[in-house]
Amino acid sequence: MSDGPDAETIVAAVRALLDAREPGRTVCPSEVARRLAGGNDGDWRALMPAVRRVAAERARAGELVVTQRGRAVDALRARGPIRIGYAD
Repeated sequence: MSDGPDAETIVAAVRALLDAREPGRTVCPSEVARRLAGGNDGDWRALMPAVRRVAAERARAGELVVTQRGRAVDALRARGPIRIGYAD
């Protein structure tokens, strides 16, 4: 039994946020976590590790890209703010 959303649910949230933006734009992992938390202000922080893990997995698969200051990074190793976008 899982404590949080599964990978497909996280990816669906990422896609929904990205699809609502102009092509080439990115989202912050905290936006994804907040969406998954359903507006529960405190709950989203607990989802951040799962969002980063799924972003890293999907980046390795070539589906998404994770960037920091405009450069591709590993979501699990990057310290500080990152962005998630569609891979080119």
